[in-house]
Amino acid sequence: MVKITDVREPLADDIAMLFANLAKSDKLSRLITLKRRTAESVSTSTMAIDQLMDCFVKGAEGALNKKANFDYLSYLFADLSKSEAGRAYFTTRQDYDGVVPVTKLTVFTEHESPVRRKGVASTIKNVAFEIPFHSTLLSEGEANLLPYVLLPITGPEEFSEEESMAMLPDLQLLPPNKQRDSDNSIIVTHLETLLLLTTTREGRDKMREINVYPIIRECHLHVDDDDVREACDRLVQVLMRDEEGEGNASQAQIEGANLNSSDADIHVQQGSAQNDDEKVVELF
Repeated sequence: MVKITDVREPLADDIAMLFANLAKSDKLSRLITLKRRTAESVSTSTMAIDQLMDCFVKGAEGALNKKANFDYLSYLFADLSKSEAGRAYFTTRQDYDGVVPVTKLTVFTEHESPVRRKGVASTIKNVAFEIPFHSTLLSEGEANLLPYVLLPITGPEEFSEEESMAMLPDLQLLPPNKQRDSDNSIIVTHLETLLLLTTTREGRDKMREINVYPIIRECHLHVDDDDVREACDRLVQVLMRDEEGEGNASQAQIEGANLNSSDADIHVQQGSAQNDDEKVVELF
């Protein structure tokens, strides 16, 4: 901790990588509760995990330490967020800065570093296993997670005016050179996060309200990857099926769920659906 929080340390990134590897051991979870002296120029917190978070956020692209970017700390966060204690940290507002830690990570979902994007995506997905926190994640006035998860899976395709108007403002009128994440495994992770957020009725209603389906449809059509298409399939089945006690899906919805493509393999799941828990993949 002394070395990685030293802004003059030339091997800070090597230490970050070491932390990421050691995080496979449950013993490193003590970082969540470890207290130490304040790291000047890095953080005002005396908690080790806060100091590492501040290194990651403030130190992107060498802004804190000219010889380090701290990208590999995102892998540490992903492993720590597998545990209940880790998820509790990422979803709890911290006294020293008044910020919920996971909200510091969302801005990096489209960062140029694939390491940073991958670790951040996995951390966010793990946090989404905390169902009571879903309202905060979905709220535009709080975590406002959805645009940060949807933008990396959105490409340059144009949508009809009707489809676009219902989408989140950040998803409207994107430039023609907009690209999806180049790493298909990261796209899958974001799709799995969206699937986790459909665990609650609030989440399903929100995604229908902001018209997530066309984005998933285009992702399915334009990403030639079986895992991505399977993840799209599972999400669409949840979004397009009827809620209990409601009527059948409209014919337009059913036809739309076929993705308007002869090679599309997404189909609406009618009737009773499988338990959503069976559809969720294991933690990162």
